[in-house]
Amino acid sequence: MTGDRVRQQGKSPLSRILANTAWLLGGKGFGAVCSLVYLAILTRSLGLKEFGHFSLIMGTAQALIALAGFETWRVVVRYGAEHVHQKDWGRLGRLAMLCGVIDIIGAIIGCIIAYIAIYGFADALDLNPLFLDTAFWFCCAMLWALVSTPTGLVRALHRFDVAVYVESVVPLGRLIAAVAIWLTGPSVGRFLLAWALIDILEAICYWATARYLCPDAVKLRHLSHWREALKENPRLPQFFLVTHAGSTIDALTRYGPLLAVGGLVGTKAAGLYRLASQLTQAMGKLSALLTRAVYAEAAHTRVAAEASDFRKLAKQTSLMAGAGGLLVVIVAAAIGGKLLALIGGPGFENGAVILIPLAIGASFELASVAFEPVLHSSGRAHFSLLARLFVAIVMGIAILSLYSFGAVGIAWAAAIAGAAGYVVLGLMAFGSLRLDRRNAAKKTRGDESA
Repeated sequence: MTGDRVRQQGKSPLSRILANTAWLLGGKGFGAVCSLVYLAILTRSLGLKEFGHFSLIMGTAQALIALAGFETWRVVVRYGAEHVHQKDWGRLGRLAMLCGVIDIIGAIIGCIIAYIAIYGFADALDLNPLFLDTAFWFCCAMLWALVSTPTGLVRALHRFDVAVYVESVVPLGRLIAAVAIWLTGPSVGRFLLAWALIDILEAICYWATARYLCPDAVKLRHLSHWREALKENPRLPQFFLVTHAGSTIDALTRYGPLLAVGGLVGTKAAGLYRLASQLTQAMGKLSALLTRAVYAEAAHTRVAAEASDFRKLAKQTSLMAGAGGLLVVIVAAAIGGKLLALIGGPGFENGAVILIPLAIGASFELASVAFEPVLHSSGRAHFSLLARLFVAIVMGIAILSLYSFGAVGIAWAAAIAGAAGYVVLGLMAFGSLRLDRRNAAKKTRGDESA
């Protein structure tokens, strides 16, 4: 199975992105239907206050995962693309096992941070003292259920079709668990326990899949060769540190608003914000799917294609994603409020005013989907880091200025930050492409003169 269907020969980069996104959309379409059902069960069985507690605990766990998860899949795709292209499974294996060890270190660090955050700052997050132990162990379980490295392997091999089946474990499992808990007695603790066990099951399935697809790479003996992996992948530590710093800042901008709503406004407001946010994320799911497909294809195109093809790919995906972002805003404005009332029931319809600014923010994120992969694959990941830092600063200032308007004000702060990120990342990405074009022209002139 090693290398089977590693590349989809005879297709353009854009067609491969569309094919991979189609596979992901198929799985996510199924997942979206499941998530809407189990989300409705959650909100209606727990009520606004209890769903607010569930949301804050879940948001804290997701923030910790982003802080300590290191996003090693980016490292595997960025450097593994060349190894896959050359069918050098030994190098790919040494890289993957190094990233697996980094994931383990991240989980340990994350558990320490979780203990400090939950037991030291529960009041700031407006967490019910009865849920502190549950929240801590839930965060620990979610940290150990990370699937970053095997995800990177599957994407580097272009097996998005297989990933669809593995990732369906979570929505299907949560749906079955939600129905069972709803019928036998719903509680925040029981839902959290089920969510944690299902995520751990997905992690096991992902590692088993990576082993099946590339048995020569997923071997424990590669663990002892981590020094070789560092030598074989130039500037890997620098790339890793920059991408981790970027994901850390991204965690602040992605999950900070929800935690700010809980701490500055209240638990019920956090429940409203969470439901509106999840609905927006469902409508803007194309952003995450395109990012996965574009990131892998950008890395491969950078290795195997001409520079002009790379520039064309970036422009095509930006235009396509921009149209998707506009569609997200239209749908949110037209039927978003009705969807909130349908899913959450009485009391959740008030989240409609939160939904519009969140949809606008999601549309900017969707429109900028190609920018970060372009910067990373061209060796300028530090530009992405600077852009994310700028976005975090803008969001912080906006939240402090607008939180007096409640959850709506914080939602608009997220939208403003999204717009700022789109502008800055776009300028950097297309500036990077122009710089590459100039460098290529200088090299051509130099070769001709020689």
